[in-house]
Amino acid sequence: MSNETIKDLIIEKANSYFEETKKENSRLKSWEHCYLAFCKARDEEKPDKDYLSLMLAFYLASWGMYRGSAFILQKDYKIHIPVVKKLLEKKYDCLVDADYEKLEDEETLKLIFEDLCVYMRKHYLKVKKSVTEKPSKTEISDTLTTKILMGVFGCVPAYDRFFISGIKVNKTSTGKFNKKSLLKLVEFYKKNKEEFEKTRKKMKIGNKNYPQMKLIDMGFWQIGFEKEEQEKNKKKKTTNENQKQKKKNSIR
Repeated sequence: MSNETIKDLIIEKANSYFEETKKENSRLKSWEHCYLAFCKARDEEKPDKDYLSLMLAFYLASWGMYRGSAFILQKDYKIHIPVVKKLLEKKYDCLVDADYEKLEDEETLKLIFEDLCVYMRKHYLKVKKSVTEKPSKTEISDTLTTKILMGVFGCVPAYDRFFISGIKVNKTSTGKFNKKSLLKLVEFYKKNKEEFEKTRKKMKIGNKNYPQMKLIDMGFWQIGFEKEEQEKNKKKKTTNENQKQKKKNSIR
């Protein structure tokens, strides 16, 4: 696809996603509640870290991180308190609603990849080991760390399976969360900033606009989600047709 086609598709799908957030008690509002809670907390002298941990846990649960096989399902929400304390440190204020210019900065990238992500992986790996009671062969997923970064700062897309599927379909970036992948998305936004900004300024929560990377997150997530739904329906249709054919053959 050309850049123009992908750009128009992202705007269309992001708008489609955003319309879903307007529905009463929509699951998609979980991100808004979490993001606003942390934004407000950054201005408070003594933020309620227990409450923020609960808010973070519910947001993660809404977005599939507490499924049956998830290790964090075996713990209560308080496992997030050390991470919340870390995320609220003043040096990370610059990550809130970070725009493409901020994300191009090497110091910003270091805060994300060499500081926060490293800390979160170590913390949650320790939690995981306490659940399995044996050495874990798997690392903490990018899905968990990026969902937290999106929920708290809105600074990077959440690299879950639908988002990854979406960017792979359009070959806009890679499916692995790293500096190279993020910078490709930043460049994509920068290249189409005028139209993306027009769209983003119509997306508000309270008196705040949705972050730039949230727009990217929504657009590609929706593409990946719809792709999987189409594949499911196609598979279901094929299965039904095969069953009908078998029934006809048995009658003969």
